[in-house]
Amino acid sequence: MTVPTTTLSARSIQGNRRLFYYALTSALAGFLFGFDTVVISGAEQTIQHLWALSPGVHGFAMGAALYGTVVGSLLGSWPADRFGRRPTLLSVGALFLVSALASALATNVELFIVARFIGGVGIGISTVAAPLYISEIAPPDRRGRLAAMFQFNIVLGIVIAFASNALLARLGPDAWRWMLGVAAIPSFIYMVMAFGLPESPRWLLTRKGDRFAAIQTLSLVMPGASLNELEATADTIVGGADSPPSPEGRGSQGVRTVWRLRLPIALAFLVAFFNQLSGINAILYFAPRIFSLTGLGQQAALLQSVGIGITNLIFTFVGLWLIDRLGRRTLLLIGSFGYIASLGLCSWAFYTGHVAIVPACIFAFIAAHAIGQGTVIWVLISEIFPNTYRAAGQSLGSATHWVFAALLTTVFPLMVSRLAPGTIFLFFCGMMALQLVWVLTMVPETKGVPLEEIQRRLGLAT
Repeated sequence: MTVPTTTLSARSIQGNRRLFYYALTSALAGFLFGFDTVVISGAEQTIQHLWALSPGVHGFAMGAALYGTVVGSLLGSWPADRFGRRPTLLSVGALFLVSALASALATNVELFIVARFIGGVGIGISTVAAPLYISEIAPPDRRGRLAAMFQFNIVLGIVIAFASNALLARLGPDAWRWMLGVAAIPSFIYMVMAFGLPESPRWLLTRKGDRFAAIQTLSLVMPGASLNELEATADTIVGGADSPPSPEGRGSQGVRTVWRLRLPIALAFLVAFFNQLSGINAILYFAPRIFSLTGLGQQAALLQSVGIGITNLIFTFVGLWLIDRLGRRTLLLIGSFGYIASLGLCSWAFYTGHVAIVPACIFAFIAAHAIGQGTVIWVLISEIFPNTYRAAGQSLGSATHWVFAALLTTVFPLMVSRLAPGTIFLFFCGMMALQLVWVLTMVPETKGVPLEEIQRRLGLAT
């Protein structure tokens, strides 16, 4: 019996919508991540004056969320592998909700640090679980765009946070509490939406061994596929999976596994390392302060920060459109050249006193980041590890990202107080020159390649 073409088309449309909804819901964890990361920029100077914080304590308080992200990213692979991707994503919303309310109600810097740390744990776990989940449910030809929706939502959260800060800044001395507390609303909405997610078919097959449930999920994300096609896909996933190490041989086998996975480990570490050594998080966190160095008032600096968010959003759209067309490696190359030009000009402007061009250079830097590293990082890390070790690999890349983010955010206030701005931007420019060399010599292309085939191309097939 032949199924009518119109019926298959309707199923395909419905399945595509369903897949988009699953990816969007998971990616909304990125919205919470972006909002939480940047919302502090509108409150950090007020908090410093309110509690009379020294530069060192101020840097520690601002970095508290980032220390939490390190913990969350290191631990995130455990619940993702032990309990599943879906329950882990649900936990992210709960952590953000608690953090938002506690940050807004903090009465001293100690409670504030604890509240921000909790939110950071949520961010760290989200950078493991969300890209991981999307990459495992997405078809190869759309995996880049769907997984990069996590980054798009990060950027959207950044834009909304900057806009929210600019609006709420008028509420008086307690405006910073409203800035931080309003994050409770999207956190609750995300938790409700996450209850509708199915479990990852790759986790069901390689971790839980539940083939029936995996086939059901595959049927949801592969509309129109026959039972034989679904079974063949399940066989491919199982065939590409390593067996988890036994407790008895975990030590020696672990060393061999690390050596066998040395290429994806190096790629995950370096893409995260260079992401932060561009200076992106330091610039986002302290955008109003950087713009103030050019002579802008605080309110004007906040409005310029909104411009950063809008620039980031526009060029993230461009990155989403290009990632499955040009590929991951090409976008990293484009971004590297943009980094070097914009950071180099920033350094020159501060050294020569032409500070009027600094805002334009910062916007160009944000555009380069959005098209390159911003779009690529979470996609690439989620693609390059075998099914059995994908959560651990995602955790490695995320932890590397957040360790360096925490270090840079902590020392950035000290850098600004002790070094000339031109020197700081020259350092970041030099690091991006090194990134260009790395992309040219090491980074493979993963565009349109099934996850199990990437494993074989990297020499990881069992």
